[in-house]
Amino acid sequence: MKSVALPSISYGRGAALLIAAVTVFRVLYLALWTPLDLSPDEAHYWDWSRHLDWSYYSKGPLVACLIRLSCWLFGDISRAWTGSEMLAVRLPAVLCGTLLLWALYRLTVQVFDNPKWGFAVVGVALTLPVISVGSYLMTIDAPYVCAWAWALVFSQRALFGAAGMRAWLAAGVCIALGVLAKHTMVLFVPMLGMFLLTARLYRSPDGARPANLRLFQPGFWVMAGIGALGGLPILLWNMQNDWVTWKHSQTHAGVGHGGPSIHWAGPLNYLGLQAAILLGYWFIAWAGAIWTYRPGKATRPEMGFLWWMSLPMFLFFAVFSFKNGGGEANWPVAAYLSGLLLLVSWLASFLTAPRLILRRASWALLCMICVLGLALSAAMHDTRALHPFLAPLASAPSDRDPTPMRRFDPTCRLKGWQELSKEIENIRQRLRQEGIEPVLAGGHWTLPGEMGFYAKEPTFVYCVGSGLGDRHSQYDLWRPNPVADSEGFKGRTFILVGIAGNQVRDNFERVEPTRQITFAEEGHPLAIWYVTIAHGFKGSWTRPGGAPTF
Repeated sequence: MKSVALPSISYGRGAALLIAAVTVFRVLYLALWTPLDLSPDEAHYWDWSRHLDWSYYSKGPLVACLIRLSCWLFGDISRAWTGSEMLAVRLPAVLCGTLLLWALYRLTVQVFDNPKWGFAVVGVALTLPVISVGSYLMTIDAPYVCAWAWALVFSQRALFGAAGMRAWLAAGVCIALGVLAKHTMVLFVPMLGMFLLTARLYRSPDGARPANLRLFQPGFWVMAGIGALGGLPILLWNMQNDWVTWKHSQTHAGVGHGGPSIHWAGPLNYLGLQAAILLGYWFIAWAGAIWTYRPGKATRPEMGFLWWMSLPMFLFFAVFSFKNGGGEANWPVAAYLSGLLLLVSWLASFLTAPRLILRRASWALLCMICVLGLALSAAMHDTRALHPFLAPLASAPSDRDPTPMRRFDPTCRLKGWQELSKEIENIRQRLRQEGIEPVLAGGHWTLPGEMGFYAKEPTFVYCVGSGLGDRHSQYDLWRPNPVADSEGFKGRTFILVGIAGNQVRDNFERVEPTRQITFAEEGHPLAIWYVTIAHGFKGSWTRPGGAPTF
């Protein structure tokens, strides 16, 4: 039977319908179904949104502003549907995820003039758990990756289309917004500059060199100048706050004072992490595309543009892996946006190969990995059904490893926070009945946001980690606080989460026995917290762990 080709416009409509359907599903999932509490990062940024500023300890202000705006617009609806502002906090991530998918479609059509490939890129993106999960968790990556994708769209249009200066201006705005979300957005400009420096290596289909790809055109520098404006609030804020973001970034990268020595296994850890988040198959396909379309081999300048906007980002973090031991899996995620287009082009050569056996094997492998990706993405939405299968892999809970399931289920970090809040509220009410208004505090920066978000009433929760030798955080900059202004809290009773009594016994007149709060699902302990009630703060902190780091 002869196949009938669908009109090209149907792929555009199909992509739009697919993206719209996914968006509706994500909103309904968050509003009606999700078993996942806010992650510690999300709750931390929500706490930022209650204290709007030009910048913050580790990141720019965009994530806090988006959360604040969404809570203002949809907070009442969110509380009515979910009992908290969880939905409102995460709606900006859903919007950014939708815009990201549409940017990938637009970029693909611009580069290849092929709506079918645009639809395919959107479909592939939806099978990647890192993109699927990142589109409903409101971390800095949601607006950052969205801004990077649209900067790619507009800069590609400026270089190869007829939009001219308007596209350069739009790209600059996207870069500025991206910088306000995550500092690594600044890499976009030098990466694009490297492409322009090597533009002489490429030829247009008619054989002429792409003369329009000159580095010193005004448009590129207008884009760079507008993008730099995004860094001004961060720069000015840091000038007023002892450059804490710079110090934190140095420590985070492993190059600050007292940083670790060379980790020779760091690059291997880094490669393993990247292969894992791309399910192995897509990482190999990306690497194959990077090799195939390397400078000197690719003839189309558009392919060179995609190449230079991908590999340098990957290599940048690979270099730092010698110092930080491999870093975080999501750090080079922007590299895979343009890389996604490269690998789709690379795979197409196998899917349309002259040899029947190669075509069939390629299609079979592609279908299997897409099904696996969709299954993993679906499972990440609710992992409870997987626990019976994961339990044999995890050892039995022990004193050494009381929550073994956490090693196999990353969503455990997003569970149990409401239960913890209920226990803390019970303790607080008991103290209030005794005539005591306690101070709530966490021992690490990940705790106060969760405790404050799920508190029964509006509450500010402090972090005293830096007073006990833990790293600094944004909580050290909000005044007054029990570490920098300890005299003002002298004599108070504290409910301390994440701190055992022996860690603070010398700092208080009386410390009650530490209690353990355990959250379990179907008999599997997923999270454990230690809560200590300490009476009569002496007005200073003993640091058993030494001076805190950034």
